[in-house]
Amino acid sequence: MISNLIFKNTVLFFLLLIVSCGAQKGQEKNGTIETDEISINTEKSKEIKTGADNYEAYLPLLKNKKAGIVTNQTGILSNKTHLVDYLLEQKIDLKKIFAPEHGFRGTADAGELIKDGKDTKTGLPIISLYGDNKKPKAEQLAGIDILVFDLQDVGARFYTYISSLHYIMEACAENNIELIVLDRPNPNGNIVDGPLLEKEFTSFVGMHPIPTLHGMTIGEYAKMINGEKWLKNGIQCDLKVIPCLNYSHEMSYSLPIKPSPNLPNDQAINLYASICLFEGTNVSSGRGTEKQFQIYGSPYLPKSGFSFTPVPNFGAKDPMHKNILCYGEDLSAISKVTQLELKWLIKAYDTTSDKSKFFNSFFTKLAGTKKLQQQIEAGVSEKDIRKSWEKDLNDFKEMRKKYLIYP
Repeated sequence: MISNLIFKNTVLFFLLLIVSCGAQKGQEKNGTIETDEISINTEKSKEIKTGADNYEAYLPLLKNKKAGIVTNQTGILSNKTHLVDYLLEQKIDLKKIFAPEHGFRGTADAGELIKDGKDTKTGLPIISLYGDNKKPKAEQLAGIDILVFDLQDVGARFYTYISSLHYIMEACAENNIELIVLDRPNPNGNIVDGPLLEKEFTSFVGMHPIPTLHGMTIGEYAKMINGEKWLKNGIQCDLKVIPCLNYSHEMSYSLPIKPSPNLPNDQAINLYASICLFEGTNVSSGRGTEKQFQIYGSPYLPKSGFSFTPVPNFGAKDPMHKNILCYGEDLSAISKVTQLELKWLIKAYDTTSDKSKFFNSFFTKLAGTKKLQQQIEAGVSEKDIRKSWEKDLNDFKEMRKKYLIYP
C-alpha cells in the first residue's frame, strides 16, 4: 500500500512539473502580447475577455511610467468599472485623458464641437480629439511616456474612432511614445464588404483603402495601419496590442454599453454601415427617434404604412427633417444582416419624388468612391454593383490575413 502511494505521488509530481514547465508568461509576437497556449486552452469555456480585462498583460507595461489614455464611455471592465478609475486604483501615474468624437462620456452629437476640460470625478485634464485638434500636439503629449488606447469600434470604415486611432499612432511615432491598444471584439465580426475607399476621397470618415466593412478588431486594424505604413511619411509607432481572450471573429458579441449616442442596441450596430449611407442623401436614418439606424424615411418617399417624425433628442439636437412627417421602412425587427445591404438605398432612390436632390456631396465621402452613386443613378442592379467590388475585396482579404489575431 505504501509503495502504491509513493508511485501515485511520484506520477502526480512529474505531471505538475510538465505543466509548470510548459506554462510561460505572455510573449510578444508581431506587436501583439500573446498569452501562453495552456492559458488559452483552459479559458475556452469561459466568457470573452476584452483587452481591458486582460490586465495581467498590460499593467506591467505601465508601471513606473507616465501614462495618457485615449478612451470614452466604452472603456469599461467586465465589472462595469471604468478603465480610468481602475488604472488609478492600481497606482498607475495617469496624466491625461484624450477623448474622441462624442466626448469622454459619449454624450455629444455626431460632429458636435467638443471642448477641452477636466473630468469631474478624477480631476484629470481632458483633451478633445475632435474638431480642429484631431491629432494630439507635441505639447499635449509632453511628459507622457506611454499611451493607452481603449475605444469600442463597430467595424465600419466611416466610424471615426479608427480615424482617431490613425492620428494617435502618428503622434506616438513622431514623439517616440509607446502605444498600447487594448483590443475589443468587433460586433460585426467577420463581415468584409463594400467598395474600397479611393485615395482621392480620403477624409475623417474614411482614411485608408479598406472596404466599408473591414471585418477586423481595432487591435488588428492598428497592426494593419502600422504594417502597411499608412501613417505620414510611412513612419511606424511602437505598438503593442493586448488581445481579447476566448474570442473568435465568428462569435456574436453584444456591447455592454452604447458606443455612441445614436447606436442604442445590437440591431442598430448591425445595420449601421448599410443605413449610414442614407446620411449622404435626403433620407433620414432615424436620428431624432428612438430607432436610430434601424429605420429610414423622408417626406419625398411614397406614403406607406410606416411613418415617423424626427424630433430633437439625446444625441440629435437638430435631426434631418425635424418635425416633418417621413415615410419609409422599419427594420428594427429584421434578421441580422451579414453583408453591406444596398437594397434599401436603391429602393429609396427608385421611389423618391425628386431624384435630383436625393444625393448630396457627403455620400461620396461615405462611399469612398463616386462609382456607387453613378451605378445607382444608372440603374445598375445590386448584384452587378456587388460584382464590381469582388477583385478589390479579394485583394483586401488577402492583405488582411497578415494582421489577424483571432481565428
